[in-house]
Amino acid sequence: MRPLFRCRACGARWPCQPARLALLLIYRGDRQGLRLHLAGKLLNALADQPRTDAVTLAVRFLGWLPGSPGAGADATGRQPPRSAG
Repeated sequence: MRPLFRCRACGARWPCQPARLALLLIYRGDRQGLRLHLAGKLLNALADQPRTDAVTLAVRFLGWLPGSPGAGADATGRQPPRSAG
């Protein structure tokens, strides 16, 4: 839901976990199409939220994709702690 890009179902920041799963299923076999779709959403978010850090939005919209440099990062760009072992 623009301009804050919140999930209409759960209110979390979009793309939330259910939205990510749905996007992966919709774009199954078309990873490039998914990246283009999310890049378009990112451009909309950057226009709608000019005071929000661009890197933070990029990580939020694209960093979760498998194979992305920020894959596994949270919405702030932080990687989860690694378990010892």
